[in-house]
Amino acid sequence: MNSMHLDLRKLDLNLLLVFNAIYQQKSVTAAANELAMSPSALSHALTRLRLSLGDELFVRLGNQMQATLRAEQIAEPVSQALQQLSASLSLNERFDPISSERCFVFSASDYTAFAILPRVMAALQKSAPKLKIKVVNSSQKLAIADLAAGHIDFALGYDEERLPLPAGIEDFDWLQDEYVVIASQQHSLIRGKLTLAQYLKARHAIVTPWNENRGVIDFVLDGLCLQREVVMQLPTVMVAPFIVAESELLMTIPRHAAETLARAAPITIYPAPFKIPPYTLKIYSHCKYARTEAHLWLRKELMRLVPSG
Repeated sequence: MNSMHLDLRKLDLNLLLVFNAIYQQKSVTAAANELAMSPSALSHALTRLRLSLGDELFVRLGNQMQATLRAEQIAEPVSQALQQLSASLSLNERFDPISSERCFVFSASDYTAFAILPRVMAALQKSAPKLKIKVVNSSQKLAIADLAAGHIDFALGYDEERLPLPAGIEDFDWLQDEYVVIASQQHSLIRGKLTLAQYLKARHAIVTPWNENRGVIDFVLDGLCLQREVVMQLPTVMVAPFIVAESELLMTIPRHAAETLARAAPITIYPAPFKIPPYTLKIYSHCKYARTEAHLWLRKELMRLVPSG
């Protein structure tokens, strides 16, 4: 115990914030921006940290700061300690939405951000004019580790498999939508109505933001003993209408997206020619952080903004 105290006395604990920011951002400049420091001040802090811990901690490889073995060993304990301390300090912290400049971090794909954030920002600019929103891409459908570590406040997504949630993860339904099919207005085979035979004969594009081999619609077709030909996989839904408008490809997406994207490109929206379970967009959070006044307020706002109908 005495040894631990001696080690801590040698270390400016503010330097742990510097360590955590560089480890997360892999960049001195990005870490400095996150901590509202100049790159020069952060570099000096990193030098002090290296001297205190007797290790290089980060080495530059290309454009990134690569963690050393020692840095990897302490990264998770440091992150957890900072998150626990931050959560403890903020439990009784009063949150005033009118004056707060807090930054909430959302993890989202481009479609989930597109579906939720315009409505949210329209509301927040009135109820919380100084509040900040940061959106980060998730490398997986549900960013469990990032939620648990407090790196993000809310994850936007959906769980078509209806699997049980991991311990500590909470969710609520935000938007339920039906799937529709989009096609070029000049499609050579479709006239007036899209039939199942036309759908199965056509070639298809799908969005696979996490590099999945198949889309959710393919699993629905499996259950009907049917199959379609997928010839294009896209990482983002935003480019979809322009590809569909200039080709014979069909695409099956939620109606909310289709109706908005139809304003950007000459595409036609058709009802799906077979039964597809509705798309449910969810908002996830972690119970460890969801009890703070700020989290509770924003969750209430998000639930208030759930579209009806």
